[in-house]
Amino acid sequence: MPVVNTTFRFREHKSAATPTVGSGWVPNTDVYLTPEGVVVNVELAGMKREDLQLTVEDSRLRIRGQRKDHCRGGKCRFLIMEINYGPFECTVDLPPGFDPSSAKAVYQNGFLRIDIPAAPPKSKGTSVPISGE
Repeated sequence: MPVVNTTFRFREHKSAATPTVGSGWVPNTDVYLTPEGVVVNVELAGMKREDLQLTVEDSRLRIRGQRKDHCRGGKCRFLIMEINYGPFECTVDLPPGFDPSSAKAVYQNGFLRIDIPAAPPKSKGTSVPISGE
């Protein structure tokens, strides 16, 4: 069974108006294998689908988004704060043998589920015609 390496990176978020440093966070993510392929499940409670972006670059999934904080702005004084807000970005590097260009994603009940099917097996040898005399 192939090993799935995950790489999560914080991103420095820079706004054209006010650059901020260290505002990135990483959502909880599960990556697991099924007989059909790889599943990536990302916990994104409180977010809207339109606040998420999913791209595929070679064998890497890049998930970006922003969870808005509707409480801050001088109105709230937190006693406990464990929920992350603001922009995030994480990447998941897929092992060989999967087809990220055929991935399907569904966002439901605060979870983004991405199913990446196994790639069709490549033939081991092919004939190459030789032209000329």
